Amino acid sequence: MRVMKNKENQIIMVIGVDHGYGNMKTASRCFQAGVTRYEKEPTFQNNLMIYNGLYYQVGEEHKEFQAEKTGDEDYYILTLAAIASELDSKGLNQAKVYLAAGLPLTWVSSQKESFRDYLLQNDGVDFIFHGKPYHVEFVGADIFPQGFAAVAYRLQDFKGINMLADIGNGTMNIMYINNSRPVEKKCFTEKYGTHQCVLAVRENLLRQMGTVVDDLFIEQVIRKGTADIGEKYLDVMKTAARDYTAQIFRKLREHEYNPELMRLYVVGGGSCMVENFGDYDRNRVTIIHDICAAAKGYEMLAVRKIQKNGGSLV
Repeated sequence: MRVMKNKENQIIMVIGVDHGYGNMKTASRCFQAGVTRYEKEPTFQNNLMIYNGLYYQVGEEHKEFQAEKTGDEDYYILTLAAIASELDSKGLNQAKVYLAAGLPLTWVSSQKESFRDYLLQNDGVDFIFHGKPYHVEFVGADIFPQGFAAVAYRLQDFKGINMLADIGNGTMNIMYINNSRPVEKKCFTEKYGTHQCVLAVRENLLRQMGTVVDDLFIEQVIRKGTADIGEKYLDVMKTAARDYTAQIFRKLREHEYNPELMRLYVVGGGSCMVENFGDYDRNRVTIIHDICAAAKGYEMLAVRKIQKNGGSLV
């Protein structure tokens, strides 16, 4: 979160929000992108939001993949939770907020206006999250390409020809960055992410072991390369994860990835798959581990835009 004055001399909070299918990220917080709505107050209230007379449990599971993030109210509720988390980290519960968000590379041009309108559907909102009341007034929003934003702060490192792969829970966004400049005509979005890897591992376990394993174990293996489970189950999981990661590299090669002619940068929550199960040259592939990199990038890009329009950092 960045504190700024806009050209009207208002104090505003610029908050970057990365709307993932697996996790919601801000510059300092990360939580699962799941929403369950109740008309009556639920028994368990770990991540409870009260908004417009309804109750929402936030972050207990992942959001299902959908091509249009404006298709239901879930991402709006998740956005409010993300804003509250950032404000709470600074001891605040009310603010004028300028949102900085993103979409997959090839969706930005066609969906940014509808997504911006979705995020700004209300001029102001009042809600309760974790038992704390919040009042938020929206003063604007910008939508940026999500893969590019994650590395915008280090473009000077992208000398020569480079491929950027942003692997999330539902999609993989691919972009060429040549001599520190993104190549707009060479941007691609593929439905390859950690969720699809989980499904592949689950299917292999059922076929080979006749057993359904909780996704928490599968996700742990994907993230860390191991889990506290029996060796025969772990072997099946690792083999399936390696096979899926090999498919990711095949998909990159379909978009002309050549490790001898270019460098590969991998960002996003799915970068752990490449790191743990990929077969690649560590000297020519860079894994960016910061899961909040995109949200931080959105903030930086929004701050620059506001400064160009007469605003200033406080």
